[in-house]
Amino acid sequence: MADQINGNYVGEEAAGFISASLLSGETLGKENVTILPNVSYQVNLKKFDLTAGAIQNGGTQASCDFSSAGDVDYADQVLAPKRLKLNKQLCKAEWFSTFAGAQMKVGVDGTVPSSFAEYIISHAGALVGQETEKSIWQGAASTAGEFDGFATLCAATGSGVVAPTPTSGVAALSASNIIAELGVVRDSIPNAVYGNEDLNIYVPTSVIKFYTAAQAKEGYLDKYHAGQTELNFEGINLVWCPGMADDTMIAARKSNMFFATDLLSDLTEVKVLDMTDRDGSDNVRLVMKYNAGVGFASAGDVVYYAI
Repeated sequence: MADQINGNYVGEEAAGFISASLLSGETLGKENVTILPNVSYQVNLKKFDLTAGAIQNGGTQASCDFSSAGDVDYADQVLAPKRLKLNKQLCKAEWFSTFAGAQMKVGVDGTVPSSFAEYIISHAGALVGQETEKSIWQGAASTAGEFDGFATLCAATGSGVVAPTPTSGVAALSASNIIAELGVVRDSIPNAVYGNEDLNIYVPTSVIKFYTAAQAKEGYLDKYHAGQTELNFEGINLVWCPGMADDTMIAARKSNMFFATDLLSDLTEVKVLDMTDRDGSDNVRLVMKYNAGVGFASAGDVVYYAI
């Protein structure tokens, strides 16, 4: 008889399942933002600046005094991940004819093999990863199952981000205007941020297509339309983010873009429950509970381009 599934994973035991789910998206899977993995409630993203006047004359060689000058500017941005869950119910009878059916004890008990639990978690995890990728960039906390994404935070009134105006007459990004509009983003990047190794321009799939086509038209490395072109713009990495909306781009340092979740808390759990012994039904229930959210420490260092 196959083992009945009643998997119950909480806290540290669930971390492998939840992290695999959340990190399966392009943005998190490739760690294109800074990941904070143990945030159960909230975290303060601290901006630390030494203000003008901090540099002073050294005094005479004989001077041994310490004299502090200038102020220290502290600014906190609170990142509070949103609690989320996935609840799904499946009927075992619908799986009798599948690959799992060969291992299921049809008849009296209808026991489901443990391998089927792994399949359910894997399939659901892919969905969680996909939805998390979307929420990271264009999610809205007011929508069920989503949290405020970077675009939502940037577009909020008083966000403090740099918001350049697209070139006059541009109603949508295309292969013919993408290079000029990337130039608009480049010119809007603060001088203190420009040139840093972790500076990225985060772009949706459409922009990757447009930029690749534009490079091919220009005869990239004399290859034209043969092969994939390099994804950087004048030395700035172009990072593909499938969850981003068309006609948007965000330029920021990776170290200023944060994704927070909690992989170890007792509030994080994955359960696969065979309901036959509980209520006599032929149902299997999947429960996933986790939290997720994004934020940036210094809004003034983020460029948000949107048409």
